[in-house]
Amino acid sequence: MNEGGHSAGSSAGSRRKDARRNQQTLLEAAATVFVRSGVEAPVRDIAAEAGVGMGTIYRHFPTRADLIVAVYRHQVDACAEAGPALLAAGATPHAALGRWIDLFVDFLVTKHGLAAVLQSDNAGFEALHSSFLDRLVPVCGELLDAAAASGEIRSDVEPYELMRGVGNLCIGSGSDARYDARRLVGLLIAGLRQPR
Repeated sequence: MNEGGHSAGSSAGSRRKDARRNQQTLLEAAATVFVRSGVEAPVRDIAAEAGVGMGTIYRHFPTRADLIVAVYRHQVDACAEAGPALLAAGATPHAALGRWIDLFVDFLVTKHGLAAVLQSDNAGFEALHSSFLDRLVPVCGELLDAAAASGEIRSDVEPYELMRGVGNLCIGSGSDARYDARRLVGLLIAGLRQPR
């Protein structure tokens, strides 16, 4: 292959990589804004968080539902990848579990907003919900197993049960300023500790 062909291929690959990186930046900015302000936050807030124009967001995500679904998938992926990374980071397994549950709570805030936006497409939401369980329940199980094996927590907690409990504590947290779901989730995770 001549050098010209090689550089054209390299620049196309580089453009694709830049486009993926830009999309990741948009998704992270949107997730941050959604967690802070809810999924109905103005697109201009997301654009400001990402440091781009609103047209850039609409080019990648023509509708709010497109953006919310993409953020949802992005958060599932990030949550799934974070579990093993937190365990490997050297913190205690219980600390890794607690940090992972914090990420899961951020995800749930977006997920509850997604449910409201996608009510008209129940089948689409159900498919997303199934994929989220398929990805995250095993990660939660790995964290629970590690914490139980280290003797930090009781060994009779099922991952789905814990995730469902955390989810139930998060429902409605955005609509009542007197209710602090994160504090209650923290108490739940602390309550998993093995009695000394």
